[in-house]
Amino acid sequence: MQKIIINGGIKLKGEVKISGAKNAALPIMAASLLAQSECIIHNVPRLMDVATMGKLINYLGAEVKGIEENNTISINTKALVKSDAPYELVKTMRASVLVLGPLIVRCGEAKVSLPGGCAIGARPINLHLMGLEKMGAEIKLEHGYVRLKAKRLKGAKIYLDISTVTGTENLMMAAALAKGVTVIENAACEPEVVDLANFLNKMGAKISGAGTDVITIEGVDSLKGTEYRVMPDRIEAGTYAAASAITEGDVLLKNCMPRHLDAVISKLRETGAEVTEEADSMRVKRKGRLKASDVKTLPYPGFPTDMQAQFMALMSLAEGTSIITETIFENRFTHVSELKRMGADIKIQGNTAVVKGAARLSGAPVMATDLRASASLIIAGIAAEGETEISRIYHLDRGYEMIEEKMSALGAKIKRVAAS
Repeated sequence: MQKIIINGGIKLKGEVKISGAKNAALPIMAASLLAQSECIIHNVPRLMDVATMGKLINYLGAEVKGIEENNTISINTKALVKSDAPYELVKTMRASVLVLGPLIVRCGEAKVSLPGGCAIGARPINLHLMGLEKMGAEIKLEHGYVRLKAKRLKGAKIYLDISTVTGTENLMMAAALAKGVTVIENAACEPEVVDLANFLNKMGAKISGAGTDVITIEGVDSLKGTEYRVMPDRIEAGTYAAASAITEGDVLLKNCMPRHLDAVISKLRETGAEVTEEADSMRVKRKGRLKASDVKTLPYPGFPTDMQAQFMALMSLAEGTSIITETIFENRFTHVSELKRMGADIKIQGNTAVVKGAARLSGAPVMATDLRASASLIIAGIAAEGETEISRIYHLDRGYEMIEEKMSALGAKIKRVAAS
């Protein structure tokens, strides 16, 4: 076990390079299963989830190279020998369900553990299964696994009751090799969905409408390997932007796409931060007291749920009262009790957090409860007076590449040590 020690009170300054997007890299890696030749993927972040997806693809019989060494990986799926994804390989990563669509069209069958032991309920995959069933898949749920069979899927019109990113991606991948035309209505509009569609089209798929709520896929007989560069991580960029703002810093974020962060940038400006945008970079700096700002999480292009915890840390030092409403996931306020240990004044009312800005935060022993909560504690710790000790930091390695090194380069006093 490891923990992170932060000595706070530092104003972050300098520049940071944003890594490739985890939430784009994982579905793109899964989509490589659709080709019977090599895919070379650039700008892949070195993260625990990426390594897990690599192990899963390798288990299926593909040859995966480069995951540990650099940010370019190759995946050769010419000879798949298995069509199952066992619980042992997928229990730590929900995105593993993304192999469901590719396996059913590539192998004619699939057996995938329900992600993370998740039942059909909170964060369900029922919409994935509904869409695949409409396309002709026979589906059985048994002993924590979902089993699918189909000679060849057929195009269908699919309406998603809830806009789901992984559901849209799974169905889009399956439809790419289905017979006929598939139309997905109320599709997710996230940039990561667009990145996957661009990758699939480069492989030879015929997909239009990605980035809107109606995506049309004309099935083709086969897809070929290709070379592709993963988009920058908009949530990592938003996290470093919040870190600059909370510390009264001046940070240049390179290799990012500000247009993917319109909602976050708008809220940062409301707090008093100055944000300068370029095509592939942005600069975030602040002088003077932070101002309160209300936030409601929404599907893209709304304010992302994955930035809610970081923004709450920011508002814990703002002048006035902020109302933060979480509409995407239940149980996503687990970081509140830890921020309160540092002196934040936060009260929970259902899916709403009322944040009264404090004059200062104080370093304290805290515990990370999930990936984005971990990031919120780090930026709060950098802004706080004194020492903050964060335990259970394994969550961080799922979604932030080299976060201690990057924060240190900006002046933060942060280090990872072995937990006693």
